[in-house]
Amino acid sequence: MAEIRTDEVAPVKHLTPRRFGDARGWFSETFRADWPLLEAGAFVQDNHAYSAERLTVRGLHFQFGPSAQAKLLRVAAGAILDVAVDIRRGSPTFGQHVAAELTAENGEQLFVPHGFAHGYATLTEDTQVLYKVDAYYDPQREGSVRFDDPQIGIDWPEGDAKLSEKDRAAPFLKDLDTPFVYDESAPYDCRCLDRPGA
Repeated sequence: MAEIRTDEVAPVKHLTPRRFGDARGWFSETFRADWPLLEAGAFVQDNHAYSAERLTVRGLHFQFGPSAQAKLLRVAAGAILDVAVDIRRGSPTFGQHVAAELTAENGEQLFVPHGFAHGYATLTEDTQVLYKVDAYYDPQREGSVRFDDPQIGIDWPEGDAKLSEKDRAAPFLKDLDTPFVYDESAPYDCRCLDRPGA
């Protein structure tokens, strides 16, 4: 089983699966369908990302409409600073973020629900990140937010970030027409519009 903690910026969850070890090494269940993560649906795809350099930044990304993605992330080699930002319009924690250091050694995982932009920075060279998503990649329904937006105030590691051109051109939060709407009757969920501003 895993220890599962809900963050102050609900409904992001931190998970620490148990490791069972002996002189040979250890064994861990890194995912179980009976963990209380997704209220409906299930993960449909596993992704594996490799970054050669330290301070490679990927994000902050999201998908919307029927392609909105929840993610469950862990690190197989190296370490990352993993970040989720609440972009649910009307949320009491709108613009706030959760940051967690995930490493191959600590085995911690982060669950990022719908309504959050997600990104990470590698803290080591040769980092490998594994993550599950509950919707397939959809380039017609993807969006992003600037990783270094001062309104969000993420304390990224010092140094020159290695970014894609697309991430470098992402809008600031104040300019984002978010497609996610906070639902007060279901604070751990949100309505996801098929297009921003709908």
